[in-house]
Amino acid sequence: MGTNVAAVILAAGLGTRMKSDKAKVLHPLLGRPMISYVLETAAGVAEENVLVIVGHQAEAVMHICSAAIPGVRFAHQERQLGTGHAVLCAMPGIPESVEHVLILCGDVPLLRKKTVARLLEDHRSNARTISLLAVNVEQPRGYGRVVVDEKRNLSRIVEEADASETEKEITLINSGIYCVNREFLKLSLRQLTPDNAQGEFYLTDIIGIGYQRQEKMGVLVGEDNLEVSGVNSVDDLEFVENVLKEKTI
Repeated sequence: MGTNVAAVILAAGLGTRMKSDKAKVLHPLLGRPMISYVLETAAGVAEENVLVIVGHQAEAVMHICSAAIPGVRFAHQERQLGTGHAVLCAMPGIPESVEHVLILCGDVPLLRKKTVARLLEDHRSNARTISLLAVNVEQPRGYGRVVVDEKRNLSRIVEEADASETEKEITLINSGIYCVNREFLKLSLRQLTPDNAQGEFYLTDIIGIGYQRQEKMGVLVGEDNLEVSGVNSVDDLEFVENVLKEKTI
């Protein structure tokens, strides 16, 4: 896919709803650590430019990742201050030759290489600054809503806790998967503030910064909602494992 692409994987969280002291991304799916699926997808598109952001149980996560993908690099997020802060921690580890940064989630193991490659191609062919993978769902509660303006340009993402009643009716949701121009990413991450209900640095706020700067931003709507299923609980883990079982039968 080219050496000017890097993939950054968010994998620093503990996952308190997993009812376990094990780092969330190390929970097994069909006998393999969850993050190994994401690593394969990332390496399939970004080749050797894969960087994992670690935090909780960093040594264990790094050991598993290095065994799965030789040459994978790491960034440490010592304090979990939000997704924007996590990617900021990763920026020094991204090679200068990289032009496009894919941002993936270590707890979204069903995402396929084909879909990430489509996102990258859509981003490049439309010469965008930011491209977002989104999906339409019938029950959007709990997810960040993707807000577009009257010209269907991507304007911002609003988290559930900050959404108005009207915004909560939006069914197009953020998957947490992005492709972003490296220079803009570097600039916008430095402008983030924790001015929200969670008091965190949201990665999603780079959309609002891009909109104010009139950057070209767009959405690729995914074909399969299951692909972007996140694992946040024991029930989610069981659900995703059942989906994987059906795919391997």
